[in-house]
Amino acid sequence: MIDFAGQVAVVTGAGRGLGRLYALDLARRGAAVVVNDIGGTMQGTGRDTTVADAVVEEIRTAGGQATASYDSVDTPDGGRAVIDRAMAEYGRLDVVVSNAGIFTSVPFHRLDTEEWRRMLRVHLDGGFHLSQPAYRVMMNQNYGRFVFISSSAGNFGQPMEAHYAAAKTGLVGLSNVIAIEGAAYGIASNTVLPTGFSRMVTETVGDEKFLAESGFMRAIRPELVVPLVTFLASRACALTHHNYSACAGRYARVFTGLGQGWLADADSDPTAEDIAEHLAEVSSTADFIVPDSIVDEVLQVCDRRGISAMPDNAEVSFPEPRS
Repeated sequence: MIDFAGQVAVVTGAGRGLGRLYALDLARRGAAVVVNDIGGTMQGTGRDTTVADAVVEEIRTAGGQATASYDSVDTPDGGRAVIDRAMAEYGRLDVVVSNAGIFTSVPFHRLDTEEWRRMLRVHLDGGFHLSQPAYRVMMNQNYGRFVFISSSAGNFGQPMEAHYAAAKTGLVGLSNVIAIEGAAYGIASNTVLPTGFSRMVTETVGDEKFLAESGFMRAIRPELVVPLVTFLASRACALTHHNYSACAGRYARVFTGLGQGWLADADSDPTAEDIAEHLAEVSSTADFIVPDSIVDEVLQVCDRRGISAMPDNAEVSFPEPRS
């Protein structure tokens, strides 16, 4: 059995929906859980401490350990306070599930600057404000697991969600770098793109008859997302720098691939017309790699060019990450 005995987990946005289910499963498996939620609306307004308190009580009634946090991750002080709560209450931190978020739908041509910034503050800035203080704790422990909740809306696109899509895809970039830098400290970071029936769905769709009768809506039970998040948060997971989708009981890796492309002659000066002429090769996905970092792309091009990425006889050293 995958268990979290002796471990401490922070789950943001854990008062309702998917976040609540993540918190309950981690607690059921032995983790002490910091249940973070401001208790606001789906649009990010209002506060209600009883939302987080109810989940804490649910966990404690079942024999688990939990404490509530009501801080908003959309400020540096708020994100730090969530991690400080875990340390003050339990003295360590092993898992962070960055799930807090808001949701609104706005056509791109009507999206205003404040709506754009508000979405990024909660999702993307919030992911940073939460993960940086957590990362510092995990560095000292030489162990940690991050699970960032991203979205297919960002990786693949969703109408009327430019702000949400940009914020959620930004979390993939954040997770990628945490995974690369954190590897030396036993820290793994991955993302999950969940599709689950929640108030985000009900408030967006609004059609109760459709929600009740749709086979797809019945298939995307939120409980089906939980196993993937729990696994990625566990000691059993040695994977890092990955993205996974969970939808209706189908679990699959989501990745960014780099095609072979068209290689212009080394002595040529390619033009836009050359790109048009070779567009099929430029756009082909037939042969691809999945880079572990930008370095892989550079090395691939150097290999095809028959050149070295570094000057001959160069001694290369990489700086130690700053603490």
